Amino acid sequence: MIGLAACSAGGGGSDSDTVVWSTWGTPEELTRFEEFNDEFMKRHPDITVELQPVASYSDYHSKLLAQLTSNTAPDVFYVGDDMLGQFVDSGRLMPLTELMESDASQTKPDDFFPGLFGAAESEGEVYAAPNDSNPDVFFYDKQALAAAGITEDPATLAESGEWTTDKFLEMNDKLAAAGLTGSMFWNYWATHYSWISSQGGTAYDDSGEFVGNSDATTVDAVDTLGSYFQDGTFVVADVLPEGAGADSLFVTHQAGFFSQGRYTIGTLESAGVQDDYDIVRWPTPDGAEAPTGVAASYLAIDANTDASDAAFTFWTEFLSAEGQTFRLEGAGNAVPSIQGADEVVLDAGYPAHAQTFLDMRDIGFANYPSEARVPGLSGDISELFLGLYQGKSDAQGTLDAVADLIAENTGE
Repeated sequence: MIGLAACSAGGGGSDSDTVVWSTWGTPEELTRFEEFNDEFMKRHPDITVELQPVASYSDYHSKLLAQLTSNTAPDVFYVGDDMLGQFVDSGRLMPLTELMESDASQTKPDDFFPGLFGAAESEGEVYAAPNDSNPDVFFYDKQALAAAGITEDPATLAESGEWTTDKFLEMNDKLAAAGLTGSMFWNYWATHYSWISSQGGTAYDDSGEFVGNSDATTVDAVDTLGSYFQDGTFVVADVLPEGAGADSLFVTHQAGFFSQGRYTIGTLESAGVQDDYDIVRWPTPDGAEAPTGVAASYLAIDANTDASDAAFTFWTEFLSAEGQTFRLEGAGNAVPSIQGADEVVLDAGYPAHAQTFLDMRDIGFANYPSEARVPGLSGDISELFLGLYQGKSDAQGTLDAVADLIAENTGE
């Protein structure tokens, strides 16, 4: 164990440490976490690990904040990318840089893909690290494309540098003309910022200031995005009616493209239609690849934990290449955030262009730190974009409203 002043979570004098950790997750994910706990305790019989799951993501962070305030928080815990900045700024997360660089670490800072840290870094210190990642690729339905008379394959076009915005929009137009949905998107930060970045626009500058409303390329890109939602070619997955949700539309070949993460594989396999689908990166004006958003959650340690050594041992093994491989192999629902675990994505040979997940992760970016530091800000910005998608505002008005909202919340 590393040289921290550690004692048992149950009080001094105990021969073992107990690490309580918390997360949200599906039943399948929680089962895999319990399996990881069992394997960890076999390797470390002096450490007891207890999982404290919270069923709802919407309830998770408020409960965790209350636990931190009352000093009853778990030793190790997940934090969502839309809440991470608030937790970092709270001063309740253990600084990790020195520990990560120590001999006890299986997770050196340079082992992670740098674009994924986002708000986990502050003033040169790391306070959390990404558990894994999920770049939003475009899953596409080859059967739906064929039904719309589309003969070109998006992934093949991407390989030859011909996956352009014009080509993507042309396919969407053909899908709509055939009575199908063109593309489905979730309304959150990675959708609007990925579209902006892939089209050559700039949402935030290098200093962290929002400049999207004054950048002509960004305004034009958002105008195009809004127009395709407004005419129904693009669909907001969040507001589809119950019983006719995005997954249902996609597996029944009623939509051409769906922007989602690796977890979509499980949906397609459950429906028995996986052979009809492949993936492609976001299109760009010139056909070259561009950085786009990568969703992630993060693992942090309570700065006041009574089991510091054991907590870091668990933390570093959970995030290590071996740990991520264990958690993500088979029907894993995410992409590793650390070097040395990529085969977990490639070994299954599905989808045919699975390397796209890795390529997009390598150059992608987490939610912008200046936005992620303000609780609820990303969600409020998404509501403004929803107004654009529903035809209640135009591109310039939406971006101006976003700029005003950010200024109100950050004082900039």
